[in-house]
Amino acid sequence: MGPSDDEPTDALVSQLVMAIRDVSLVPECRNASKKMYNNLVRRVKLLSPLFEELKDSDEELSNDEARGFESLKVAFDSARELLRSINEESKIFQALQRDKIIGDFQQVTEQIEEALSEIPYDTLDISEEVREQIELVHAQFTRAKGRRDSPDMLLEMDLAIVQKEKNPDPAILERLSEKLHLRNINDLKKESLAIHDMVLSCDGDLGDCYQMMLSLFQKLKDFVLIRNPDTGTSEVEKGLIKHRSPVIPDDFRCPISLELMKDPVIVSTGQTYERSCIKKWLDAGHKTCPKTQQTLLHTALTPNFVLKSLIGLWCESNGVELPKKQGNCGKTKSGAGGSDCDRAAINALIHKLANGNTEHQRAAAGEIRLLAKRNADNRVFIAEAGAIPLLVELLSSTDSRTQEHAVTALLNLSIYEANKGTIVNAGAIPDIVNVLKNGSMEARENAAATLFSLSVVDENKVAIGAAGAIPPLIDLLCHGTPRGKKDAATAIFNLSIYQGNKVRAVRAGIVGPLMRLLKDAGGGMVDEALAILAILASHQEGKMAIGQSEPVPVLIEVIRTGSQRNRENAAAVLWSLCTGDVQYLRAVRELGAEEILKELSENGTDRAKRKAGSVLELLQRVDELDKP
Repeated sequence: MGPSDDEPTDALVSQLVMAIRDVSLVPECRNASKKMYNNLVRRVKLLSPLFEELKDSDEELSNDEARGFESLKVAFDSARELLRSINEESKIFQALQRDKIIGDFQQVTEQIEEALSEIPYDTLDISEEVREQIELVHAQFTRAKGRRDSPDMLLEMDLAIVQKEKNPDPAILERLSEKLHLRNINDLKKESLAIHDMVLSCDGDLGDCYQMMLSLFQKLKDFVLIRNPDTGTSEVEKGLIKHRSPVIPDDFRCPISLELMKDPVIVSTGQTYERSCIKKWLDAGHKTCPKTQQTLLHTALTPNFVLKSLIGLWCESNGVELPKKQGNCGKTKSGAGGSDCDRAAINALIHKLANGNTEHQRAAAGEIRLLAKRNADNRVFIAEAGAIPLLVELLSSTDSRTQEHAVTALLNLSIYEANKGTIVNAGAIPDIVNVLKNGSMEARENAAATLFSLSVVDENKVAIGAAGAIPPLIDLLCHGTPRGKKDAATAIFNLSIYQGNKVRAVRAGIVGPLMRLLKDAGGGMVDEALAILAILASHQEGKMAIGQSEPVPVLIEVIRTGSQRNRENAAAVLWSLCTGDVQYLRAVRELGAEEILKELSENGTDRAKRKAGSVLELLQRVDELDKP
């Protein structure tokens, strides 16, 4: 039997043809990763004849052939995602993270080479010419796998100097401008948007890297504007340049007042203005955007947080007094629903969620994610304004970042108790489970955290378990990042309070991974593993599964050396095993654990004392039974 049991041969080959086509159609690379990017695209394109020829073949693939192609499909998916991120992410960020980028390309190259190694070319129904080409491409991937791209030392030196010096040499800025393809005002606008998008996707938490990015961006922007003053500076500013005075970048000036903006806001056309200026324009009865003359879809003003941060950094680095915000957006009289400016922003963002294109929806979901994280009032108003059903729809988005923003926004909204019901009633649970199965790692982590938050309500535990959440949570527990493992464990623990979910978890194979985590003291998951085992041990199937994994030695070791809470949970598991089963009592006896249990029965938590005392009582009964 071939692979057709799971997926038809023609479907698998067609997917590979489409994957190569997607890679072939990626935009031209315009950043410091150009060489690695072009090499990967070129090599993948050269594999196209193999699958085009197989597409026309009537022969079924063998198991070995299909396994190789399945691995190659996964590798191509990784390549597509890497190439997409190289095109969309900040060029400055990629330059600062060049070692990681090199590692990412190396990893994808190795993945493709290993998949190609699994394919038995001699058995495929292909021409001699195509076989020779594929073997040649395979050889190229093999060479590339063993030859890591060397760092660009000049780029690294230039970056270090520009970060360190307040007024770097223009020749260095020139080289960086060329290397990063940040040559004109349009390049810089795209870079600004990429930085903005990155800030949103990371909840604004990029640490020191964010400040380095903004500092480099500002120095390159000033350099480009000074070198090409006609692209964004007035006649007055050209005069100032000659006198070495700081030039206010054009993007930092309000199009109405031409002054440095203190409180930049975005109108529905996407243009940014100083809040007080655009407010006066709107209050005068105007219904159009002053700069574009387009009719405004609505009059809500969205704060431009990223631009405000850039302006603040520019002021600081150029010795200009930081602008102070005029007036203030106070609480509404009712005290509910956040500040006036947040309410207006939320209404505008929800309009984008409902009516915008993919790019607008992604940005709006990202802003709502941040607003929902900020305070309780925002969580109330975002829900009241109707965002939750729109965010639930975006959980099915094919754009991974939009999906991440949507699930994280729902996670933040679910902190407010009343929103949990609204989220569930909007049909979110199956879609969140789907994100947990198929999303990016960040989306999967936040989907797990959202399910935990929703499972606080008892009836939701039943619905989440029935929607198939437990197997993908176990997968995340096994293969996630440290944070992902914690989120998965917390969700599994909470869901397992419901008896039916204990059975689901046990039958999905959770005990083996939990025992591995329990034995890995350095893995940081001992607390979580024990807590889940303690709750599963109260069910007969859970108890049987735990008993099959030789648990007594590790449980005794935890009771000997663990924290108070872990000793308590280990004693609870041990008590469950020993109740009604003499073999575990004899194992405890063989390990000489009576003294440890006695010490726990005297000095542990109340629950630990009870469990340890009960095990000691059972041991005495066994002694009596064993007497001749």
